[in-house]
Amino acid sequence: MTAPKVVIVGAGHAGTTLAGLLRQWRHSGEIVLISRERGLPYQRPPLSKKLTQPDFELPLRPAQFFDEQDISLHTGQDVLSIDRVRRVVRMSGLREIDYDILVLATGARARRLTIPGGDLDGVHRLRTLSEAQNLQRQLRESGSLAIVGGGFIGLEAAAAVRAGGAQVTVIEREERLLARVASEPLAAGLASYHERLGTTLITRAGVAAITERDGRATGVQLNDGRVVACDLVLAGVGAVPRDEIAVEAGLHCEDGIVVDDSAQTSDPSILAIGDVTRRPLPTVSGTRRLESIPSAIEQARQACAVILGNEPPVPEVPWFWSDQHELKLKIAGLVDPAGTPIVRRHASQESFSVLHHDGTSLTAVESVNAPAEFAAARKLIATRLPVDPAQLANPDVPLHPAEPK
Repeated sequence: MTAPKVVIVGAGHAGTTLAGLLRQWRHSGEIVLISRERGLPYQRPPLSKKLTQPDFELPLRPAQFFDEQDISLHTGQDVLSIDRVRRVVRMSGLREIDYDILVLATGARARRLTIPGGDLDGVHRLRTLSEAQNLQRQLRESGSLAIVGGGFIGLEAAAAVRAGGAQVTVIEREERLLARVASEPLAAGLASYHERLGTTLITRAGVAAITERDGRATGVQLNDGRVVACDLVLAGVGAVPRDEIAVEAGLHCEDGIVVDDSAQTSDPSILAIGDVTRRPLPTVSGTRRLESIPSAIEQARQACAVILGNEPPVPEVPWFWSDQHELKLKIAGLVDPAGTPIVRRHASQESFSVLHHDGTSLTAVESVNAPAEFAAARKLIATRLPVDPAQLANPDVPLHPAEPK
């Protein structure tokens, strides 16, 4: 029996990882990897974490990898539509590629600022290599940056740009940073750290418009009339899944392509992986969108198992990391920002963990410069073993399951 031809649309972490895994597990069928961007597939985390450094452009695989592994890489190609009946994808230039199994790994795009001046010269987004290169080039000639949005991408970019010497202001409409994704103690610790290193933080501030002179951004006007003067503006207001071709093809989509715990869509011949998906997670009802490298790699493993007919991989505790100045932040599990967290503080104010407990066991951990604590907590989250909450706040007591009574 001939091995199926696999066409992967999207050459980010999810798509490129899947192509490599298929060859690693001896898939003998044709593999086609299609990228809408030109050049080799690249790593996205350095785009924000190393924005002002010369080495932020890092390929996922060297050029020879694709030739050696017999992976047909097509760059600078847009997939315009899917014909599910004929099992072909239509690309720019009216070209068609047939498939036995189609994998959508189209990722997400940075959300635009939908306010007056949102498209001015000097207003940037940060999701692709070309966007990062353009921002880096303009930063060399600028002295100040205003970042709209106090999420992880905004804070990573703030750290990188401030380390390069520019003045940085972060504007967040909520009462605090990371209001929808992290606990108050973590957000407060990060806010204090960024302010000590010279970044200005403005919270509870809606943005009304981008001011301009001669077609170029000169500042951010807030809802209360204040204007934050700056040379450049970065929109860090979230991302939108690139699910348009899936919606048009009639796949089940709800703010992302809905998949099961094997990365399968509503069409048995089509899988979807990475930031474009809405997926089920262990111990959580419904489906969620997870924008993280670990999630993309886990789904690539799921898809590989389905394509090869192997046993599915063991579900992982979702996790995420962020680098901001000298802080190494890691989060595992799903944080309820409205919950009651338990803080474990260490001798250094730049080392602490925030633990989340449901009355019996750990559900999430947020750690800053505490890798051993993160690893122990992540293990406890996975096992769901009972943990004594009375011991969690004491950093001298190792994290371990409660003794049976």
